[in-house]
Amino acid sequence: MSKAVPQSVTQLIEAFSRLPGVGPKTASRLTYYLLRAPDEMTQTLAAALVDLKTKTRYCSVCFNITEDDPCPICADSGRDATQVVVVEEPLDVLAVERTGAYQGRYHVLHGAISPVEGIGPEDLKIRELVERVQKEGVLEVIVATNPGMEGDATAMYLQRQLAPTGVKTTRLARGLPTGGDLEYVDSITLLRALQGRHEI
Repeated sequence: MSKAVPQSVTQLIEAFSRLPGVGPKTASRLTYYLLRAPDEMTQTLAAALVDLKTKTRYCSVCFNITEDDPCPICADSGRDATQVVVVEEPLDVLAVERTGAYQGRYHVLHGAISPVEGIGPEDLKIRELVERVQKEGVLEVIVATNPGMEGDATAMYLQRQLAPTGVKTTRLARGLPTGGDLEYVDSITLLRALQGRHEI
């Protein structure tokens, strides 16, 4: 950057640029907006970022993001503990919850098998899922990985790992766009996919 730009401004632009979906122009706009914003707004943003990193953790049961352990969903005795929806990311939990139709529990893998990106089964929370199924009396695992090569490979791997446990393993019905992410799917499409899941 030019010497006309203070180092602190350059640092924030570079920090914003490292966020997904934020290019250099958007990063510059955000930075200069915050320069003009009231001090209260920037202090609130800074405090929220600190809280995000200091107060959140993974639930020891489902590995969703939470401030309390276990998370509110795992701690809710009104939820069906015999059904577990397996998703790739915490945002996918929100997508399924938006349907209002699912009252079971979740398991977050934190990714999908992708040899190209160097992500293997050992990098995901698969072993923890198998242990959970064996210990908690789960009757059905609904695999809700994203449709596409990585999601399908992960679903097949999960089915092989879960087969010895005897648990019923189903997959969300197609109708979800191949290559799409659950977090961007509308509630009606996701609801139909949940209702039309099939055994794998």
